[in-house]
Amino acid sequence: MKKLKLRGKELKRIGYTTDQAISLALNLVHKYFRRSGKEEILELLEKINLHPDQYLNEPVFGELAKLLVQKPEPVKKIKAHLNKSSPEFKIYGAENIDPEAIRQMETAMKLPIVVKGALMPDAHVGYGLPIGGVVATYNAVIPYGVGMDIACRMCLSVYPLQPSIIDAERNRIRNMLLNETRFGLAEFDDLDDYEIVERKEFQEIKFLKTLQKKFADQLGTSGHGNHFVDIGIVEIKAYSDLVKLHPGKYVAILSHSGSRNFGSEVCTHYTDIARQKLDLSGEAARLAWLDLDSEEGQEYWAAMQLAGDYAHTNHRIIHKRLAQALGEKPLAIIENHHNFAWKEKLADGEELIIHRKGATPTRVGDVGIIPGTMASPAYIVVGKGNEESLQSAAHGAGRLVSRRLAKKTYTDIQLRKYLQQQGVELIGGGIDESPFVYKDIHQVMNSQKDLVDILGSFYPKIVRME
Repeated sequence: MKKLKLRGKELKRIGYTTDQAISLALNLVHKYFRRSGKEEILELLEKINLHPDQYLNEPVFGELAKLLVQKPEPVKKIKAHLNKSSPEFKIYGAENIDPEAIRQMETAMKLPIVVKGALMPDAHVGYGLPIGGVVATYNAVIPYGVGMDIACRMCLSVYPLQPSIIDAERNRIRNMLLNETRFGLAEFDDLDDYEIVERKEFQEIKFLKTLQKKFADQLGTSGHGNHFVDIGIVEIKAYSDLVKLHPGKYVAILSHSGSRNFGSEVCTHYTDIARQKLDLSGEAARLAWLDLDSEEGQEYWAAMQLAGDYAHTNHRIIHKRLAQALGEKPLAIIENHHNFAWKEKLADGEELIIHRKGATPTRVGDVGIIPGTMASPAYIVVGKGNEESLQSAAHGAGRLVSRRLAKKTYTDIQLRKYLQQQGVELIGGGIDESPFVYKDIHQVMNSQKDLVDILGSFYPKIVRME
């Protein structure tokens, strides 16, 4: 019998209106009714929603019924006015940025809480804040200034192996990638116990409790879209105390993924709360914020930190499994977030909340990874602490073409031919993530010479995507 596949949008169609009720209902159904018929379950959930008082003492759905009978007090909205003009902000690589992304950034800069901003050279249109947008606020956090995939992250592990092993043992390495990584809805069933699954936030914040099972189920896995795990070659041209790798070429593993469904649910939930509290109209409503002194603001901040630790753990599981399969210990591991908010003090001493949505932290001495495409290099970089960019840099090459347009414009045959010419093997993936749809990473790096120094390069050879 097929397992039950139920989606939040199906619950919305039968009358469920809050994220918390939808998440709890889905968790209960997937826990107790995984092999039941969808129509039967939807009928039961609809009855519970219509008459929750009749199910208050029911052992499985009692908690859901109690949630549904609650009548939240109406929230008095605070009228928020955008500033009439946008303060100046630095744009890097403006000649290669879609004007619509710049317009989105200008809207964000008009928010009364935003005091500084910068736009990175890989910038492109996003939801609310453009991807590649960096904004600083006083004591307020914008969930969509961080993004749906909270703490999306890069991680690179470097091994004492000759690059020739990739061709010599290609079948073994390919199978290693297939066996030791999971993407999309695929999950592991052989993981060790990890303390993060029982973090105190799940008990302290009621909403997070509804996400705990999915959080645990997706541990160690990668998302879809532009998320990947690559095997390739790292080239170091000069020794640096920051990465402690001698000049030469090494085998390396590079991964890109974030906080999975957990981060998405947190972003949506707290954006909805912020929108209920603020009277913002038009596109600016997507940038509703929470005061960090408020209960909801503190909850979001705690959930964001948990998402960051979760993304870190996911990457470490990926790299641990692959290291064991390789039979080697890494010489170095380099990693960084690029969808996050940080409390930082700038040179003038003022503490601001720096939102980096698709931007790499580049404070003095920060080491990070800026990827290109599946067929172009990624760069190991160190930050210069440039305050015009709010100590930030690009997080990748940046899209030129939307996924929909990519599928209409290019063919799989074109992609496979190009990858063969570049000596890259692709497992999974598709035309919507092809090198043709991204900016030239060399141009992006050239636009941010004032922001980072390059310590080394990674060249992908075997790429796995969803």
